[in-house]
Amino acid sequence: MSDDLQPYLDQIRTCRLCAGEMSRPPHPVLQASASARILVAGQAPGNLADVTGIPFNDPSGTRLRDWMGVTDEEFYDRSRVAIVPMGFCFPGYDSRGADRPPMVRCAETWRAGLLDRLPAISVAILVGAIAQKWHLGPRAGKTLTETVSKWQDYASDRTFTVPHPSWRNTAWLKRNPWFEADVLPELRLAVRAAL
Repeated sequence: MSDDLQPYLDQIRTCRLCAGEMSRPPHPVLQASASARILVAGQAPGNLADVTGIPFNDPSGTRLRDWMGVTDEEFYDRSRVAIVPMGFCFPGYDSRGADRPPMVRCAETWRAGLLDRLPAISVAILVGAIAQKWHLGPRAGKTLTETVSKWQDYASDRTFTVPHPSWRNTAWLKRNPWFEADVLPELRLAVRAAL
């Protein structure tokens, strides 16, 4: 099925299913190739990603690349890294100024078909609770902390659970030093092997 990836990506990039439900016009932002070996499954593009069309083109992306131990060039090489958020468009801001959750319709419509067209994925990085719940189903914990703390349960499948790398989670990282001490070295080894 990977031979029809490009037409599928073209359909995604012209999707307008959520037009009128978001504060901005739809602008799907993702990167994928049938040869990609690493999947970054995030939440939804942020403001800068929406403006530039480049996923994780912000301080969160800088932190994520550091967590993965990759350069910008490696991260943005679509032949090696697929960046497939749960929602492909920037969902806008909530009343507190935080990004709204991704539009549910996006994953319902496109996600399974896109993942079926990425046959070479050997490492999956599930960024945030929404991606973790979708990919892990009943194996996910009740909270993000519970899911991320059970990282070894998923690592045998070459799946890694991480919090969102936003500055908003800096306090979480300070409360959970085991994440940087235990998870990140294993994540970096798996990413390097996949690259």
